[in-house]
Amino acid sequence: MHRLRILIFLSAVLAAALPAVGQFSLDEANPSGGLFDSAPSREKSVVSVQGTFTAPTEGKPGELFVTAKIEPGWHIYSIAQPSGGPIATRITVDLPPGVRLTNEFRPSVAPDKKLEPVFDNIMVETHHGTVVWRAPLEFAAGVDPSTLRIEGAVTVQPCDANSCLPPRELPFTAMLGPAPLAASRAAPEGAAERLSLHTVLSQLLFAFLGGLILNIMPCVLPVISLKLLAFMQQAGESRGRVFALNVWYSIGLISVFMVLAALAATAGLAWGEQFTLPWFKVAMTGLVFVMALSFLGVWEIPIPGFVGAGKAGQLQTREGPAGAFFKGVFTTILATPCSGPFLGPVFGFLLGKPPFLVYGIFAAVGLGMASPYLIIGAFPKLIRYLPKPGGWMETFKQLMGFLLLATVIYLFSTLTMPYFLPTMTLLLGLWIACWWIGRTPATATPQVKATAWLGAIIVAVLVGRLAFTVLFWEPIIPWQPFSPKALQQARAEGKTVMVDFTADWCPNCKTNSRLAIEKEAVLELVRANGVAPLIADWTDKSPVIKKALNDLGYNSIPLLAIWPAQPAEKEVILLPDLISENQVLKALKEAGPSKPR
Repeated sequence: MHRLRILIFLSAVLAAALPAVGQFSLDEANPSGGLFDSAPSREKSVVSVQGTFTAPTEGKPGELFVTAKIEPGWHIYSIAQPSGGPIATRITVDLPPGVRLTNEFRPSVAPDKKLEPVFDNIMVETHHGTVVWRAPLEFAAGVDPSTLRIEGAVTVQPCDANSCLPPRELPFTAMLGPAPLAASRAAPEGAAERLSLHTVLSQLLFAFLGGLILNIMPCVLPVISLKLLAFMQQAGESRGRVFALNVWYSIGLISVFMVLAALAATAGLAWGEQFTLPWFKVAMTGLVFVMALSFLGVWEIPIPGFVGAGKAGQLQTREGPAGAFFKGVFTTILATPCSGPFLGPVFGFLLGKPPFLVYGIFAAVGLGMASPYLIIGAFPKLIRYLPKPGGWMETFKQLMGFLLLATVIYLFSTLTMPYFLPTMTLLLGLWIACWWIGRTPATATPQVKATAWLGAIIVAVLVGRLAFTVLFWEPIIPWQPFSPKALQQARAEGKTVMVDFTADWCPNCKTNSRLAIEKEAVLELVRANGVAPLIADWTDKSPVIKKALNDLGYNSIPLLAIWPAQPAEKEVILLPDLISENQVLKALKEAGPSKPR
């Protein structure tokens, strides 16, 4: 069982001893046969790579394409292969001046995914046949793409079913040309067996079991508690009503799985992939937060029986079909960041499969997750085993509210730094809105209630708008961390250097960044003049940055310092305190361009 792991370890040790070539053949890997030799014909190339790029056209950026062709029976690992297992494919490029990648490489076909027992059940992602990675290219003004050559290399480790070759670096040279045809990967051996009735039925069973286990995953426990409260409230009700409410809950739950199936079948969106979308994570953070406020009694969600009233004596409010349905919807949405046993291999099995199978598998997961509620609905006597309703339910509900707030903290951990402050500000707006609605008496007139709702919505919208227009921004200048060595090296290379001394606790620094430095005109001049931008972040205590400030005659920030490249002895240009965009542009022009290389 451990043979593959041992081979990969040995291959990494041997990698440095083998020459780097643009194509990987068995002859070069093992000319005399032996440990790494597992193919009948050692004359045949295993992996070859080539590159090309396209120029930007109207409304469409240029793109860099890197194509890997893998011989049948062999595979390589994805560029996103998790650590701790096989060696991930790595693409490196040496871009000429005036050219930059504006995003990461993405594959033309999704890799196969499966849990690999050899690597302690780590998810292994593999490519077969032909895979094309693409990344958008941006060209500076005046750069002629037809004269450019982009050098790069792809580091891969080819493996077959029994063994692996040493990881190798395969160089390529990309020139201007047409985009490669989107080559579909050849179906791996055994595809016919995968679609056999036995295989499909086993995958449906695993999907059902995976959905069942989702009910006890940490993501959904706070919402499952809602359903437990509803079960307690259903004690003594008619069997027909209990069954109907649980069917409504299951319909809400399964409906989300059908939406996810549609996204997977039409857009290739994998399980949980919606959490890679920043707007979705922000929306989920806000939704869970207002749910927590409802659990804690700040306000009541206007769906009968969804959370229950804020007082213990009102907890007997009967759950309605709408409340049951939306509980099912919310439970499933919260479940999607989780992946329990069985689900990884099941969703990996769906890659390249027809839509009907995608819908069937997702439906099986949904049915598995809904099965406990359908069983209780069919046999309502099971409710008798739950504690009797009472005032303790209010305390339990509030404890679940704190658990939801912990979920909000988790969702914050999935956001990138530019979204932190705007999302926190949005939550403040939602809090005010929920407080406004919650303080309106239940006995108030419809006009008063409508006014409260309208005012609350306006507050939430205005605060959210402020948060994501004024407070949200991402730097556009390609800053590198400041250090005396980085400054010295850049100047030794004949570069004009711009250093921004800043900190997160400095409001004037943020004002300068937003209104004077991080501007398109400044970025264009930085690129045109080959300026090396360095950022000296003084957010935390740093004697190095303090000394650099003192050497310039300052002891406070903000400060923008620009070292001209030529002549080298020319004095540094200093822009302290609040500055304008025109001052930055004037200083950069005065400093002049870097020395041509």
